[in-house]
Amino acid sequence: MRHSILAVALAGCTVATAAQQPETHTTVLHAARIFDVAAGKVLSPGEVLVEGSRIREAGTHVTRPAGAVVIDLGDATLMPGLIDVHTHLFLHPGNEGLQTVEESVPQRTLLAAAAAKADVMAGFTAERDMGTEGAGCADVAVRNAINSGLIPGPRMRVSCNAIDILGGHEDAIGFNPAQQVLSNADYANTADQVVAVMREQRKGGADFTKIYETGPDHLDGNNFTTPYQYTEAQLAAAVAEADRTGSFVGVHCTGEPGASYAAEAGVAAIDHAYDLSPATMKLMREKQIYAVPTFAIMDYFVDHPQRGDGSEDRRQLAYHAAQFKKQMAAGVPFAVGSDVGPFPHGTQARELELMVKFGMPPADVLRADLINGARLLRWADEIGQLKPGFYADVIAVPGNPLDDISVLKKPVFVMKNGEVLRKD
Repeated sequence: MRHSILAVALAGCTVATAAQQPETHTTVLHAARIFDVAAGKVLSPGEVLVEGSRIREAGTHVTRPAGAVVIDLGDATLMPGLIDVHTHLFLHPGNEGLQTVEESVPQRTLLAAAAAKADVMAGFTAERDMGTEGAGCADVAVRNAINSGLIPGPRMRVSCNAIDILGGHEDAIGFNPAQQVLSNADYANTADQVVAVMREQRKGGADFTKIYETGPDHLDGNNFTTPYQYTEAQLAAAVAEADRTGSFVGVHCTGEPGASYAAEAGVAAIDHAYDLSPATMKLMREKQIYAVPTFAIMDYFVDHPQRGDGSEDRRQLAYHAAQFKKQMAAGVPFAVGSDVGPFPHGTQARELELMVKFGMPPADVLRADLINGARLLRWADEIGQLKPGFYADVIAVPGNPLDDISVLKKPVFVMKNGEVLRKD
Protein backbone atom coordinates (compact mmCIF):
# COMPACT_ATOMS: atom_id res chain seq x y z
CA MET A 1 0.00 0.00 0.00
CA ARG A 2 2.78 2.35 0.93
CA HIS A 3 4.48 1.60 -2.41
CA SER A 4 1.28 2.54 -4.28
CA ILE A 5 0.93 5.80 -2.36
CA LEU A 6 4.60 6.59 -3.03
CA ALA A 7 4.19 5.86 -6.76
CA VAL A 8 1.17 8.17 -6.95
CA ALA A 9 3.04 10.88 -5.07
CA LEU A 10 6.06 10.61 -7.37
CA ALA A 11 3.83 10.67 -10.44
CA GLY A 12 2.16 13.78 -9.08
CA CYS A 13 5.56 15.44 -8.61
CA THR A 14 6.51 14.53 -12.19
CA VAL A 15 3.31 16.08 -13.57
CA ALA A 16 3.78 19.20 -11.44
CA THR A 17 7.40 19.55 -12.57
CA ALA A 18 6.41 19.16 -16.21
CA ALA A 19 3.69 21.76 -15.76
CA GLN A 20 6.25 24.20 -14.37
CA GLN A 21 8.61 23.81 -17.35
CA PRO A 22 8.73 27.11 -19.27
CA GLU A 23 7.14 26.90 -22.70
CA THR A 24 9.65 27.11 -25.56
CA HIS A 25 8.53 29.76 -28.03
CA THR A 26 9.31 29.34 -31.71
CA THR A 27 9.57 32.40 -33.94
CA VAL A 28 10.39 32.88 -37.59
CA LEU A 29 11.85 36.25 -38.57
CA HIS A 30 11.45 37.17 -42.23
CA ALA A 31 12.89 40.18 -44.06
CA ALA A 32 13.98 41.22 -47.53
CA ARG A 33 17.65 40.53 -46.72
CA ILE A 34 20.00 38.82 -44.28
CA PHE A 35 23.63 39.70 -43.57
CA ASP A 36 26.24 36.92 -43.57
CA VAL A 37 28.95 38.46 -41.38
CA ALA A 38 31.75 36.00 -42.10
CA ALA A 39 31.26 36.16 -45.87
CA GLY A 40 30.61 39.90 -45.84
CA LYS A 41 27.56 39.43 -48.05
CA VAL A 42 23.90 40.35 -47.98
CA LEU A 43 21.58 37.54 -49.16
CA SER A 44 17.95 37.77 -50.21
CA PRO A 45 15.47 37.02 -48.78
CA GLY A 46 16.41 36.54 -45.14
CA GLU A 47 14.97 34.30 -42.44
CA VAL A 48 15.91 33.23 -38.92
CA LEU A 49 14.23 30.45 -36.96
CA VAL A 50 14.40 31.14 -33.23
CA GLU A 51 13.63 28.48 -30.66
CA GLY A 52 13.62 29.79 -27.11
CA SER A 53 16.75 31.88 -26.60
CA ARG A 54 18.74 30.33 -29.45
CA ILE A 55 18.92 30.40 -33.23
CA ARG A 56 17.94 27.09 -34.76
CA GLU A 57 18.31 27.99 -38.46
CA ALA A 58 19.31 31.07 -40.49
CA GLY A 59 19.53 31.74 -44.21
CA THR A 60 17.38 32.65 -47.16
CA HIS A 61 14.73 30.10 -46.14
CA VAL A 62 14.17 28.25 -42.86
CA THR A 63 11.80 25.60 -41.58
CA ARG A 64 8.46 26.94 -40.40
CA PRO A 65 7.28 24.62 -37.61
CA ALA A 66 3.59 24.36 -36.86
CA GLY A 67 2.56 27.01 -34.35
CA ALA A 68 5.59 29.20 -34.94
CA VAL A 69 5.00 32.95 -34.75
CA VAL A 70 6.06 34.62 -38.00
CA ILE A 71 7.32 38.21 -37.85
CA ASP A 72 7.58 39.83 -41.28
CA LEU A 73 9.92 42.83 -41.13
CA GLY A 74 9.49 43.79 -44.76
CA ASP A 75 12.20 45.75 -46.59
CA ALA A 76 14.85 45.34 -43.92
CA THR A 77 18.10 43.46 -43.36
CA LEU A 78 18.37 40.88 -40.58
CA MET A 79 21.74 40.87 -38.84
CA PRO A 80 23.31 40.02 -35.47
CA GLY A 81 22.92 42.46 -32.60
CA LEU A 82 25.68 45.06 -32.61
CA ILE A 83 28.59 44.98 -30.15
CA ASP A 84 30.24 47.98 -28.47
CA VAL A 85 33.46 47.00 -26.70
CA HIS A 86 34.10 50.40 -25.10
CA THR A 87 31.19 51.89 -23.18
CA HIS A 88 30.66 53.83 -19.96
CA LEU A 89 27.20 53.15 -18.58
CA PHE A 90 27.96 55.32 -15.56
CA LEU A 91 28.70 58.49 -17.54
CA HIS A 92 26.46 60.90 -19.41
CA PRO A 93 27.04 64.15 -21.37
CA GLY A 94 28.31 67.00 -19.25
CA ASN A 95 31.31 67.69 -17.05
CA GLU A 96 32.68 64.20 -16.41
CA GLY A 97 34.76 65.27 -13.41
CA LEU A 98 31.87 67.04 -11.69
CA GLN A 99 29.20 64.40 -12.31
CA THR A 100 31.31 61.82 -10.49
CA VAL A 101 31.62 64.22 -7.54
CA GLU A 102 28.09 65.62 -7.42
CA GLU A 103 26.10 62.44 -8.15
CA SER A 104 25.84 59.63 -5.60
CA VAL A 105 26.59 56.04 -6.57
CA PRO A 106 22.88 55.06 -6.20
CA GLN A 107 21.91 57.93 -8.51
CA ARG A 108 24.60 56.97 -11.02
CA THR A 109 23.48 53.33 -10.91
CA LEU A 110 19.92 54.33 -11.84
CA LEU A 111 21.30 56.42 -14.70
CA ALA A 112 23.42 53.44 -15.77
CA ALA A 113 20.31 51.26 -15.93
CA ALA A 114 18.67 53.84 -18.20
CA ALA A 115 21.83 53.95 -20.34
CA ALA A 116 21.81 50.15 -20.70
CA LYS A 117 18.21 50.30 -21.94
CA ALA A 118 19.04 53.06 -24.45
CA ASP A 119 21.97 51.03 -25.81
CA VAL A 120 20.07 47.78 -26.28
CA MET A 121 17.10 49.56 -27.86
CA ALA A 122 19.59 51.05 -30.33
CA GLY A 123 20.57 47.53 -31.37
CA PHE A 124 23.65 47.00 -29.18
CA THR A 125 23.01 43.63 -27.59
CA ALA A 126 26.49 43.10 -26.10
CA GLU A 127 28.97 45.52 -24.53
CA ARG A 128 32.20 45.77 -22.58
CA ASP A 129 31.86 48.51 -19.94
CA MET A 130 35.27 50.11 -19.48
CA GLY A 131 35.12 51.34 -15.89
CA THR A 132 32.46 52.91 -13.69
CA GLU A 133 34.56 56.06 -13.16
CA GLY A 134 34.41 55.99 -9.38
CA ALA A 135 31.29 53.87 -8.79
CA GLY A 136 33.30 50.80 -7.80
CA CYS A 137 31.57 47.52 -8.67
CA ALA A 138 28.12 49.04 -9.12
CA ASP A 139 28.34 47.85 -12.74
CA VAL A 140 28.16 44.29 -11.42
CA ALA A 141 24.70 45.05 -10.01
CA VAL A 142 23.58 46.44 -13.38
CA ARG A 143 24.97 43.40 -15.23
CA ASN A 144 23.27 41.01 -12.81
CA ALA A 145 19.96 42.87 -13.04
CA ILE A 146 20.08 42.57 -16.83
CA ASN A 147 20.97 38.89 -16.67
CA SER A 148 18.10 38.15 -14.28
CA GLY A 149 15.59 40.04 -16.44
CA LEU A 150 14.93 42.84 -13.97
CA ILE A 151 15.93 45.55 -16.46
CA PRO A 152 16.55 45.58 -20.22
CA GLY A 153 20.12 45.91 -21.42
CA PRO A 154 22.95 44.32 -23.41
CA ARG A 155 24.99 41.31 -22.39
CA MET A 156 27.72 42.89 -20.30
CA ARG A 157 31.36 42.33 -19.49
CA VAL A 158 32.20 44.70 -16.63
CA SER A 159 35.43 45.82 -14.95
CA CYS A 160 34.37 47.72 -11.78
CA ASN A 161 36.72 50.75 -11.55
CA ALA A 162 39.71 51.08 -13.84
CA ILE A 163 43.18 50.76 -12.26
CA ASP A 164 45.43 53.81 -12.17
CA ILE A 165 48.62 55.14 -10.58
CA LEU A 166 48.63 57.93 -7.98
CA GLY A 167 48.36 61.18 -9.91
CA GLY A 168 47.44 59.27 -13.06
CA HIS A 169 44.95 59.74 -15.87
CA GLU A 170 41.74 59.73 -13.78
CA ASP A 171 43.07 60.86 -10.40
CA ALA A 172 40.81 63.92 -9.94
CA ILE A 173 43.33 66.08 -11.81
CA GLY A 174 42.45 69.76 -11.72
CA PHE A 175 40.70 69.77 -8.35
CA ASN A 176 42.08 71.42 -5.22
CA PRO A 177 44.29 68.70 -3.67
CA ALA A 178 43.34 69.94 -0.19
CA GLN A 179 39.77 68.80 -0.84
CA GLN A 180 41.00 65.22 -1.32
CA VAL A 181 38.55 64.49 -4.13
CA LEU A 182 38.42 60.75 -4.68
CA SER A 183 39.99 59.20 -7.74
CA ASN A 184 37.68 57.78 -10.41
CA ALA A 185 39.91 54.69 -10.47
CA ASP A 186 41.48 52.27 -7.99
CA TYR A 187 45.09 53.05 -7.04
CA ALA A 188 47.92 50.62 -7.77
CA ASN A 189 51.53 51.83 -8.03
CA THR A 190 53.40 48.51 -8.20
CA ALA A 191 52.89 45.11 -9.81
CA ASP A 192 51.96 43.61 -6.44
CA GLN A 193 49.39 46.34 -5.87
CA VAL A 194 47.93 45.83 -9.36
CA VAL A 195 47.42 42.13 -8.66
CA ALA A 196 45.91 42.86 -5.22
CA VAL A 197 43.41 45.31 -6.74
CA MET A 198 42.53 42.84 -9.49
CA ARG A 199 41.76 40.19 -6.88
CA GLU A 200 39.61 42.63 -4.91
CA GLN A 201 37.69 43.60 -8.04
CA ARG A 202 37.23 39.97 -9.04
CA LYS A 203 35.79 39.32 -5.59
CA GLY A 204 33.38 42.17 -6.32
CA GLY A 205 32.26 40.49 -9.53
CA ALA A 206 34.44 42.01 -12.27
CA ASP A 207 34.67 40.06 -15.54
CA PHE A 208 37.93 41.65 -16.71
CA THR A 209 40.44 44.37 -15.81
CA LYS A 210 40.79 47.84 -17.27
CA ILE A 211 44.10 49.65 -16.77
CA TYR A 212 44.98 53.26 -17.57
CA GLU A 213 48.31 53.03 -19.37
CA THR A 214 48.78 56.54 -20.82
CA GLY A 215 47.84 60.19 -20.44
CA PRO A 216 47.62 63.11 -20.71
CA ASP A 217 48.01 63.40 -24.49
CA HIS A 218 49.76 66.16 -26.46
CA LEU A 219 49.79 66.77 -30.19
CA ASP A 220 52.48 69.26 -31.27
CA GLY A 221 52.32 69.60 -35.02
CA ASN A 222 52.52 65.99 -36.15
CA ASN A 223 54.29 64.80 -33.00
CA PHE A 224 52.01 62.87 -30.62
CA THR A 225 53.25 62.22 -27.07
CA THR A 226 51.69 60.66 -24.00
CA PRO A 227 53.46 59.47 -20.80
CA TYR A 228 53.13 55.81 -19.85
CA GLN A 229 51.89 54.78 -16.40
CA TYR A 230 52.91 51.13 -16.04
CA THR A 231 56.03 49.32 -17.22
CA GLU A 232 55.93 46.25 -19.40
CA ALA A 233 56.73 44.08 -16.37
CA GLN A 234 53.84 45.56 -14.38
CA LEU A 235 51.42 45.00 -17.24
CA ALA A 236 52.76 41.46 -17.69
CA ALA A 237 51.97 40.76 -14.02
CA ALA A 238 48.41 41.94 -14.62
CA VAL A 239 48.03 39.78 -17.72
CA ALA A 240 49.42 36.75 -15.85
CA GLU A 241 46.91 37.29 -13.04
CA ALA A 242 44.06 37.63 -15.54
CA ASP A 243 45.19 34.45 -17.32
CA ARG A 244 45.20 32.61 -14.01
CA THR A 245 41.48 33.28 -13.58
CA GLY A 246 40.47 32.97 -17.22
CA SER A 247 39.99 36.72 -17.55
CA PHE A 248 41.67 39.40 -19.67
CA VAL A 249 43.12 42.92 -19.56
CA GLY A 250 42.18 45.93 -21.67
CA VAL A 251 44.11 49.18 -21.54
CA HIS A 252 43.34 52.82 -22.12
CA CYS A 253 46.37 53.55 -24.26
CA THR A 254 46.74 56.30 -26.84
CA GLY A 255 50.40 56.07 -27.84
CA GLU A 256 54.02 55.07 -27.31
CA PRO A 257 55.88 53.75 -25.42
CA GLY A 258 52.87 52.58 -23.43
CA ALA A 259 51.38 50.80 -26.44
CA SER A 260 54.52 48.73 -26.99
CA TYR A 261 54.61 47.80 -23.29
CA ALA A 262 50.96 46.70 -23.49
CA ALA A 263 51.50 44.68 -26.67
CA GLU A 264 54.61 42.97 -25.29
CA ALA A 265 52.71 42.12 -22.10
CA GLY A 266 49.91 40.52 -24.13
CA VAL A 267 46.84 42.57 -23.26
CA ALA A 268 43.61 41.68 -25.07
CA ALA A 269 42.98 45.14 -26.52
CA ILE A 270 44.55 48.58 -26.82
CA ASP A 271 41.77 51.13 -26.65
CA HIS A 272 42.04 54.53 -28.42
CA ALA A 273 45.34 53.64 -30.14
CA TYR A 274 45.92 57.09 -31.61
CA ASP A 275 49.58 56.43 -32.35
CA LEU A 276 51.23 53.01 -32.75
CA SER A 277 54.81 52.32 -33.79
CA PRO A 278 55.51 49.84 -36.64
CA ALA A 279 56.94 47.39 -34.09
CA THR A 280 53.79 47.63 -31.94
CA MET A 281 51.53 47.15 -34.96
CA LYS A 282 53.52 44.04 -35.94
CA LEU A 283 53.14 42.62 -32.43
CA MET A 284 49.41 43.32 -32.41
CA ARG A 285 48.99 41.55 -35.74
CA GLU A 286 51.01 38.54 -34.58
CA LYS A 287 49.32 38.27 -31.17
CA GLN A 288 45.85 39.30 -32.42
CA ILE A 289 45.62 42.19 -29.99
CA TYR A 290 42.71 44.38 -31.00
CA ALA A 291 42.94 48.12 -31.56
CA VAL A 292 39.72 49.89 -30.55
CA PRO A 293 39.78 53.33 -32.24
CA THR A 294 36.91 55.15 -30.38
CA PHE A 295 36.48 57.86 -33.03
CA ALA A 296 32.93 58.75 -31.97
CA ILE A 297 33.89 60.40 -28.69
CA MET A 298 36.31 62.83 -30.32
CA ASP A 299 33.85 63.44 -33.16
CA TYR A 300 31.25 64.43 -30.56
CA PHE A 301 33.66 66.75 -28.77
CA VAL A 302 34.43 68.56 -32.04
CA ASP A 303 30.81 69.76 -32.07
CA HIS A 304 30.35 69.84 -28.30
CA PRO A 305 33.72 71.12 -27.01
CA GLN A 306 34.88 70.16 -23.53
CA ARG A 307 37.97 72.34 -23.96
CA GLY A 308 38.29 75.56 -25.96
CA ASP A 309 36.44 75.77 -29.25
CA GLY A 310 36.91 72.14 -30.30
CA SER A 311 39.81 72.86 -32.65
CA GLU A 312 42.22 70.70 -30.63
CA ASP A 313 39.76 67.80 -30.75
CA ARG A 314 39.45 68.31 -34.51
CA ARG A 315 43.25 68.14 -34.90
CA GLN A 316 43.49 64.97 -32.83
CA LEU A 317 40.64 63.35 -34.74
CA ALA A 318 42.33 64.11 -38.08
CA TYR A 319 45.65 62.76 -36.76
CA HIS A 320 43.98 59.60 -35.46
CA ALA A 321 42.18 59.04 -38.78
CA ALA A 322 45.50 59.24 -40.65
CA GLN A 323 47.11 56.78 -38.21
CA PHE A 324 44.11 54.46 -38.58
CA LYS A 325 44.90 54.09 -42.28
CA LYS A 326 48.48 53.09 -41.41
CA GLN A 327 47.21 50.58 -38.87
CA MET A 328 44.89 49.00 -41.44
CA ALA A 329 47.75 48.76 -43.95
CA ALA A 330 49.88 47.05 -41.28
CA GLY A 331 47.24 44.38 -40.66
CA VAL A 332 46.32 45.43 -37.12
CA PRO A 333 43.12 43.64 -36.03
CA PHE A 334 40.27 45.90 -34.90
CA ALA A 335 37.23 45.75 -32.66
CA VAL A 336 34.59 48.47 -32.46
CA GLY A 337 34.15 50.61 -29.36
CA SER A 338 32.69 54.08 -29.16
CA ASP A 339 33.52 55.39 -25.63
CA VAL A 340 29.83 56.25 -25.31
CA GLY A 341 28.80 57.92 -22.06
CA PRO A 342 30.30 61.38 -22.43
CA PHE A 343 28.06 61.47 -25.52
CA PRO A 344 24.45 60.17 -25.48
CA HIS A 345 23.85 56.47 -25.01
CA GLY A 346 22.05 54.83 -27.89
CA THR A 347 23.81 56.95 -30.53
CA GLN A 348 27.08 55.00 -30.77
CA ALA A 349 26.44 53.47 -34.21
CA ARG A 350 28.19 56.66 -35.30
CA GLU A 351 31.45 54.79 -34.53
CA LEU A 352 30.89 52.30 -37.36
CA GLU A 353 29.96 55.16 -39.68
CA LEU A 354 33.23 56.95 -38.88
CA MET A 355 35.34 53.84 -39.42
CA VAL A 356 33.88 53.62 -42.93
CA LYS A 357 34.41 57.35 -43.46
CA PHE A 358 38.08 56.98 -42.50
CA GLY A 359 38.75 54.18 -44.96
CA MET A 360 37.59 50.77 -43.76
CA PRO A 361 35.14 48.92 -46.07
CA PRO A 362 31.68 48.36 -44.50
CA ALA A 363 32.02 44.56 -44.54
CA ASP A 364 35.32 44.81 -42.65
CA VAL A 365 33.85 47.25 -40.13
CA LEU A 366 30.98 44.85 -39.46
CA ARG A 367 33.37 41.89 -39.10
CA ALA A 368 35.43 43.97 -36.65
CA ASP A 369 32.30 44.80 -34.70
CA LEU A 370 30.59 41.43 -34.69
CA ILE A 371 33.20 38.68 -35.06
CA ASN A 372 36.14 40.41 -33.38
CA GLY A 373 33.89 42.00 -30.77
CA ALA A 374 32.50 38.59 -29.82
CA ARG A 375 36.03 37.18 -29.60
CA LEU A 376 37.20 40.02 -27.38
CA LEU A 377 34.23 39.51 -25.06
CA ARG A 378 34.97 35.76 -24.95
CA TRP A 379 31.61 34.95 -26.56
CA ALA A 380 32.91 33.95 -30.00
CA ASP A 381 30.77 30.80 -30.17
CA GLU A 382 27.59 32.42 -28.86
CA ILE A 383 27.05 35.88 -30.37
CA GLY A 384 28.09 38.02 -33.33
CA GLN A 385 26.72 35.79 -36.11
CA LEU A 386 23.35 34.38 -37.16
CA LYS A 387 24.28 30.71 -36.79
CA PRO A 388 22.51 27.65 -35.36
CA GLY A 389 23.16 27.37 -31.63
CA PHE A 390 24.07 31.04 -31.19
CA TYR A 391 22.01 33.27 -28.93
CA ALA A 392 19.05 34.85 -30.69
CA ASP A 393 20.42 38.40 -30.57
CA VAL A 394 19.00 39.73 -33.84
CA ILE A 395 18.31 43.20 -35.18
CA ALA A 396 16.81 44.49 -38.40
CA VAL A 397 17.84 47.70 -40.13
CA PRO A 398 16.24 49.47 -43.09
CA GLY A 399 18.17 49.14 -46.33
CA ASN A 400 21.49 47.43 -46.90
CA PRO A 401 24.33 48.20 -44.43
CA LEU A 402 26.95 47.37 -47.05
CA ASP A 403 25.55 50.12 -49.28
CA ASP A 404 24.93 52.62 -46.48
CA ILE A 405 26.44 51.91 -43.06
CA SER A 406 24.36 54.72 -41.53
CA VAL A 407 21.26 52.46 -41.54
CA LEU A 408 22.72 50.94 -38.36
CA LYS A 409 21.68 54.15 -36.61
CA LYS A 410 18.01 53.36 -37.30
CA PRO A 411 17.17 49.80 -36.22
CA VAL A 412 13.52 48.89 -36.68
CA PHE A 413 13.66 45.62 -34.72
CA VAL A 414 15.67 44.36 -31.75
CA MET A 415 15.60 40.85 -30.30
CA LYS A 416 17.88 39.76 -27.49
CA ASN A 417 18.01 36.24 -26.14
CA GLY A 418 14.92 35.37 -28.19
CA GLU A 419 12.85 38.17 -26.66
CA VAL A 420 11.51 40.97 -28.85
CA LEU A 421 12.52 44.29 -27.26
CA ARG A 422 11.67 46.59 -30.14
CA LYS A 423 9.50 46.35 -33.25
CA ASP A 424 8.79 49.60 -35.06
